[in-house]
Amino acid sequence: MTTTLTLPLRFSAEMARLARFHRDVHWTGTIQAGSTGPDSPAMTATGQARYRIIQDGLWIVGDHEQDLYLTDGTFVRHSQLHWVAGWDPEACEYRASAADSDGHLNFLSGTIGGRLLTFESIGRPRVRTRLFWHVADAETMTWRNEVSVDGGPFQLVERYVCTSSA
Repeated sequence: MTTTLTLPLRFSAEMARLARFHRDVHWTGTIQAGSTGPDSPAMTATGQARYRIIQDGLWIVGDHEQDLYLTDGTFVRHSQLHWVAGWDPEACEYRASAADSDGHLNFLSGTIGGRLLTFESIGRPRVRTRLFWHVADAETMTWRNEVSVDGGPFQLVERYVCTSSA
């Protein structure tokens, strides 16, 4: 298949659809017991994300940060994630990268179906990631993260209710 790229690339309809899921938000949610390592406890989290569009609308960049707590309210740690997402016209799909403060770097491919955006790890890494954004309305969406280890079934890691920031 031959793909012809129109140059210069600009903000597209695909990026407009993607931007709907990438808005400044704050969240609260839960992290499942055992999901951050063997015998790890259940936790809660509060966080926020800020996004901006770069390179004439070709990419959306997000900086996420959150604080994790034991269920009794004891602070555990602060974590950060840097996100870059956009439309890849050669692959005809959404692509993203995520680099976090735990030393992980993921490359993902994505799809949009109505109010649901899904990104999943590219290739066959030992730990596969699947991310979901579900837009409920103009102010609220849910986000969840699932992982599969060594080809096993996907398991819920964390789930958050995100509210648009003023």
